[in-house]
Amino acid sequence: MKEQKKGFTFEEYVEVIKEFSPCMDDYPYFYDIKNDIYYISEKALERFALPSNQFTDVTETHRKFVHEEDIEELVTDLGKMVSGEKDSHNIEYRWIGKDGEPIWINCRGRVIKDENNRPKYMLGCVNEIGLKQKADNVSGLRSIQSVANVLETFCTVASAGYTLHIGIDDFKAINERFGHEYGNFILRGVSQCITDSLLPGQEVYSVVADEFIVVDYFSDVSHEGKELYNTIREKVDKFIEKNRYETVFTISGGILSCSDLGGIEYQEYIKLSQFALSQAKLRGKNQVYFFDINDYDAFIRKSFILSAIREAVGCDFEGFDVYFQPIIDENNTSAPYAAEALLRYTLPHGDIVSPIEFVPALEESGLIIPVGKYVLGRAMAFCKKAREVLPEFKVNVNVSFVQILKSPFVGDFCRMLSEYDLTPDSITVELTESGHLGDSVAIQKVWDSLRDYGVSIALDDFGTGYSNLINIGAMAPNVLKLDRSFTVKAIKNDFERDLMANIIYLVHSLGIKICVEGVETQEELEKIRALNPDYIQGYYYGRPSPEGEFVEKFNL
Repeated sequence: MKEQKKGFTFEEYVEVIKEFSPCMDDYPYFYDIKNDIYYISEKALERFALPSNQFTDVTETHRKFVHEEDIEELVTDLGKMVSGEKDSHNIEYRWIGKDGEPIWINCRGRVIKDENNRPKYMLGCVNEIGLKQKADNVSGLRSIQSVANVLETFCTVASAGYTLHIGIDDFKAINERFGHEYGNFILRGVSQCITDSLLPGQEVYSVVADEFIVVDYFSDVSHEGKELYNTIREKVDKFIEKNRYETVFTISGGILSCSDLGGIEYQEYIKLSQFALSQAKLRGKNQVYFFDINDYDAFIRKSFILSAIREAVGCDFEGFDVYFQPIIDENNTSAPYAAEALLRYTLPHGDIVSPIEFVPALEESGLIIPVGKYVLGRAMAFCKKAREVLPEFKVNVNVSFVQILKSPFVGDFCRMLSEYDLTPDSITVELTESGHLGDSVAIQKVWDSLRDYGVSIALDDFGTGYSNLINIGAMAPNVLKLDRSFTVKAIKNDFERDLMANIIYLVHSLGIKICVEGVETQEELEKIRALNPDYIQGYYYGRPSPEGEFVEKFNL
């Protein structure tokens, strides 16, 4: 009778792995415990920093490609397998990728024993647990990653078509209010609304939980994308109505036409598509936005400036400077009454960036807080120096609402005054971003604290944006500054001039001083003087200049 074979040999297991590994995304492996030989499917070499897909001295070799924080856990578990203490292996840890970055894996396996019930082999599989799924079981859709190769072709060679990136507005709030199970119900419902709206030649994919991308491979005009968006939105509205308005939500969409793609690669397409959806949400949500390269270039420019100023702040404010512009008291024009400190920024390669560009970036990022303290320090140092010649000289400093709301501004301000040995009346604080003036208790408290301390308050840019008479009553400033745009109108138009005259009269009746900004010529100066302002600021008396030039010009 022929003797029955007991199990496969190492070589036979290897052959089985070679046959099956092309059919799966995971990495099957085989470990000959007795002979201390390890084999893993050859495609693992493309992903991980393995010395080879077959090696000996298994425990020590693993130390070369397992994350240093995880190696002891692995060695301990393998030791239990080899000793026979455990029959199965199932741990999550990190291998090092070909690029040197850690990759989370789940390694599972089971022990095969010999005729004496001692560990002989271990057979198992390694799979990446950080990989993006190829399908979304909640929405029932394939993920966009599953057709990356198809979209790669579409982006580079398509002559017609468009993509519509759809996102559920404020989906996080739905999850927080109703729970994730209900959120999944909404995702399935929206997914079905999209699917039911598609025409031949259109496909929908899941991007992330609350986002979807529709690809139209054939349409010649992207305005059809807006029609599709409206159709989907109508179905979503009916879905909400069918569920008795238990929750009400909207969707936004971003459209890229084939002409926008222009041979770009898949990853670049994903960035542009996400930008288009983000623009729709930033512009108010519940709408569709057509990708515009000019908007995208502006976004890239803003991101570049933010990156540059972040680095500048970290390098002791390299590239930043503070200029000073004279403010003249109309009752004494022989010397400047004060100067306004104005922040300037120059990129490393020499380009000067307008404050219109970099100030919003500073405020949105919170970097206005350290930069604001830098400006305040420069202003106080300059004021200290100028007061050696002009004892009553003042410096105006612009303060952002972000500094007030997100930093201990009053404490910092008072401490710095003490450090520079200045009296509170040395610095006039001007508040920018006037839309936040009257609606914040925190701002009002700061204003009251500064006023009680003896600091003068200026309300900047009156006549533009949100700055209005309501803010005068709410903030009770010491000085009201009329913007250049107001000045120009008053010079050219009798009605506007009468309006300015009445505003100045009203403000004076409240005991508030007036500073008119933007006076550039002798003719303008004469017309503005006739309106009886207290202070004048503009190019006629001097442009913003570096500290050295200001000192030289006014003999300080």
